[in-house]
Amino acid sequence: MKGLTCIVIGGGYAGINAVKAIRKTFKGQASKRTLRLILIDKNPYHFRKVLLFKPAVGDEDITIPLTRLFPEGVEFVQATVTKIESGERRLLCQDAEGNKNSIKYDFLVLAVGSVVRQPDPDQGGMALASLDAAWKIREAWRANIKEAVKEKSAKERQRLMTIAVVGAGISGIETSAELAYFIREDAVLLGLDPSAVRIKLFNANKRLFPAGPAKVGLKLERSLDACGVTTLHGSRVLQEKEGALTLSNGETMSVGLCVWTLGLLPNPMLQSIGLPITPEGYVIVDASYRVQGAQGVYSIGDCARIVDPASGRVDGKTCKEATAQAARLGKILSADIAGHPTPPHKEFIYFFCFALGPEQGMVWTHQWGLDIIFTGKLGWRIRKFTWDSASLLK
Repeated sequence: MKGLTCIVIGGGYAGINAVKAIRKTFKGQASKRTLRLILIDKNPYHFRKVLLFKPAVGDEDITIPLTRLFPEGVEFVQATVTKIESGERRLLCQDAEGNKNSIKYDFLVLAVGSVVRQPDPDQGGMALASLDAAWKIREAWRANIKEAVKEKSAKERQRLMTIAVVGAGISGIETSAELAYFIREDAVLLGLDPSAVRIKLFNANKRLFPAGPAKVGLKLERSLDACGVTTLHGSRVLQEKEGALTLSNGETMSVGLCVWTLGLLPNPMLQSIGLPITPEGYVIVDASYRVQGAQGVYSIGDCARIVDPASGRVDGKTCKEATAQAARLGKILSADIAGHPTPPHKEFIYFFCFALGPEQGMVWTHQWGLDIIFTGKLGWRIRKFTWDSASLLK
């Protein structure tokens, strides 16, 4: 019986979990057919994007070599995909040296994820958008703290010890809490008053966590306040320039550093690879993740617009949704290969985790008509479990 070639594009959370699910599928009922499984990514590592705030405060490595995750049974190709020719079931790609290649496939899974939204260049500040940016943010606040030790002016010293975090989604919340903890630690080591460290979290909404109940947002705000973060609601930052923050209400504020955490955008490569996308830039798929009009092509994770056919709700763009989609994708592929009906998408349970500094966290879920909240070290352990399991770490 003819073997099958399956290509997974993207080594992020959706991609690596898709590889895991597909391998499991072919070890089971699809094992009568040999499988050539290829994973393509422009980087040789899995980038743990949800932990991007970690290298902004310390030396933690948030990358995992893909060959470590899949030491055997998976071919890795380091390249950038330029085109998917679904009619010919062929993929075109280019490596870092500019060499072009084409690969034929039977099934293809597009899981290229998203990119971090960037401020306009004239808005100043530093966006927490990449590893390089995280390292530069760490260098900047450490330099400011050292400068504050020598500064004679109390006003300028306070400016150097003040950081604005713009954007109060999960990334902004976790980044501000982590910064508050580690900058205070450094301040103590340098002989500065740790209570003089000011972390200002700018939230354009009226409260934190608008996706959940108000009491959870209030609990988050109180937890942030306890670790040294002040949340400013209904505040939009227009620009940071030479240490001055300009707000939409006309006010200004002196800061030593402005960090933007503005959420995610669809991967721009989706505009040119030859698949149908929504006006917002997400891949169009059916209830079983099949890409519209592209035979043998599926898409999951941040890059796809996935809707629960029962509720009509669009799936979120976090690693927990990606891992659940990947597990279901394995069953969908198995059913499609066998010619059986495929299971439709089902939305993930309402479940949100927040890290609030080292070994502190909060978890909220809504089950059986009840709001269930875990805080403190238990909340952090659950948060860490979600990070590690999404990255296939035991």
